[in-house]
Amino acid sequence: MHLATYLGLLHSSLRTLAGAFREVAAGHGEEPDVRQMCEVLAGRADGQAEHLAPVVERYGEHREDEPERLHAAEFTDTRTGGVGLLRDLQDLYALASFTDITWTVVNQAAQALRDRELLDVVSSCEPETQRQLAWLTTRIKQAAPQALVAAKE
Repeated sequence: MHLATYLGLLHSSLRTLAGAFREVAAGHGEEPDVRQMCEVLAGRADGQAEHLAPVVERYGEHREDEPERLHAAEFTDTRTGGVGLLRDLQDLYALASFTDITWTVVNQAAQALRDRELLDVVSSCEPETQRQLAWLTTRIKQAAPQALVAAKE
């Protein structure tokens, strides 16, 4: 059974996403809404990882480096200015999308196994990742016109 591989991916992606949200919060402190919301979303990703922990303990986890590799490729440092904020939000979106689709895969396995505990974890946590994606989409839409059209170089 390869569920441990995807539990490892999911657990790692949640920790990586939480760290990335914190980096963007710190790097874009001049944007109070970004700083505050990224801190909130980081805490929620941490909470998802905590909810997943008992299932990971039961099935184990095989560590993969994809989430860290995505993080390393996207977040060497936060960028500056309006375009920098836009790029950092897009990078967060990529990490959150990876997490979201990994929840989907784990959900399919939970259904196949008829694992009530895992299904409960997925049903309580997956919507949070979707809310993260919704906020990122909204904030990207807000930042794009200012960064790409109205800003002076």
